[in-house]
Amino acid sequence: MKECQYRLKRIIKEFEVCHDALVAIGDETRQLIIMTLLESDCNGIRVGEITEKTHLSRPAVSHHLKILKEAGMINMRREGTKNYYYMDANETQWGQIAQLVNHIYEVVKDFAPIDTRKGDD
Repeated sequence: MKECQYRLKRIIKEFEVCHDALVAIGDETRQLIIMTLLESDCNGIRVGEITEKTHLSRPAVSHHLKILKEAGMINMRREGTKNYYYMDANETQWGQIAQLVNHIYEVVKDFAPIDTRKGDD
């Protein structure tokens, strides 16, 4: 029982730590932008290019990029007057989300009926 409570408290804390990132990636428009960034050159992509590929307005793209950047999901590099956005390999943020999902999965597997656990390990 103590182990179960410990695991659940850990998951609650992890949700709190990941809250901003989960909100940021939970929006369908931001998911579209993330997919566009993933499909782009590793050097980054400019707002205009994201606008063309997503068919979103320039202000909408800028707004969503700001949210993703503040959540630590993407980053921006500046070349003169040009800004290039790219997926941030911030292992802390992405690692925390992966850890949260893995911990939830571990708990869910433990709650599953024994006959459905075969082959999961």
